[in-house]
Amino acid sequence: MMKNYYLGVIILTFVACNKEPISVSSNQEDTMVNVGELREDSLETPMQDTLKDLPAKKVHVILKTNSSYTLWPIKDQDSLKKVFLKEYSGETLRNILALNRVDLNNLWRVDSLIVPNTIEPNFLSYSPFPQYSPMLKEVRKIAFFSYPIQAYALYENGNLVKWGPTSMGSKSHQTIRGLHFTNWKGKEIISTFNDEWKLKWNFNIENHQGIGWHQYSMPGYPASHSCLRLLEDDAKWMYNWGEQWVLNPGGNSIKAKGTPVIIYGDYPWGKRRPWKNLFENPHANDVSEEDLEKIVAPYLDSILKEQYNREVVLQDLQRKKDSIKRLNQELDTLP
Repeated sequence: MMKNYYLGVIILTFVACNKEPISVSSNQEDTMVNVGELREDSLETPMQDTLKDLPAKKVHVILKTNSSYTLWPIKDQDSLKKVFLKEYSGETLRNILALNRVDLNNLWRVDSLIVPNTIEPNFLSYSPFPQYSPMLKEVRKIAFFSYPIQAYALYENGNLVKWGPTSMGSKSHQTIRGLHFTNWKGKEIISTFNDEWKLKWNFNIENHQGIGWHQYSMPGYPASHSCLRLLEDDAKWMYNWGEQWVLNPGGNSIKAKGTPVIIYGDYPWGKRRPWKNLFENPHANDVSEEDLEKIVAPYLDSILKEQYNREVVLQDLQRKKDSIKRLNQELDTLP
């Protein structure tokens, strides 16, 4: 039975129809809505029909919880949603929404939210990716985008420096898997596919296909037109973190590529969203060190080759800049 699974319950009290809380009295009728016994797919039916007839009654909601997470069913439950937003705010709210692959503007789309019982100050604590990968110790920078868990991870010399949610290509417009390299970027560009789409903090990774990472709506599932959607704070951070390509004079050919980006895996289309599985298994989304090595291995030689070429090109450019600077200084000393 489902009840045997849960280790405990958290009871929240709120009043239907947005009324102020009223104290419990002996002649007041309490109504128990046991959310813990509702199946996730049943949440498509609004609870408003249940609550609208109880304008003066206190409603108790039992949330499903275990030792790691609590499941908040908020679809079509404005009162419970208000309790949630009152309970969580600021960076904590941002992190909870990130774990659910959604931004605040799209909260109305979500049927339920998984919420950690212990709120960690460092978002890296929730990372499904390994904190270190020995195979990547020689790779200066690399980005991973996972279709299976709709999340990205950034590494520097094998150390995880950042991770977060993404919304990748929809089922009909899937993002191209494999190895890519960052190239050009723009703080705000207009999509070539639809001129009404403004893409902020865009960093292109596939020039001919027009694919890049950028800020855009995060609805809690893969919904993009092949691009890699990010929360705005993440997109801005990654805009400064990634490296642009180096072009030959005239801009017609590539002299050095940018930061390597690996896009991998498949999303469970039509099935439960993977992060919801954390409720039954806190490690359900984990990418092990061995998993990451298998993903990297086919591309590692190419990554290191391009990295070496980039270092040589940048060193050569720096020598030329230094030479020009010395020449200018010498010219300034001439009578």
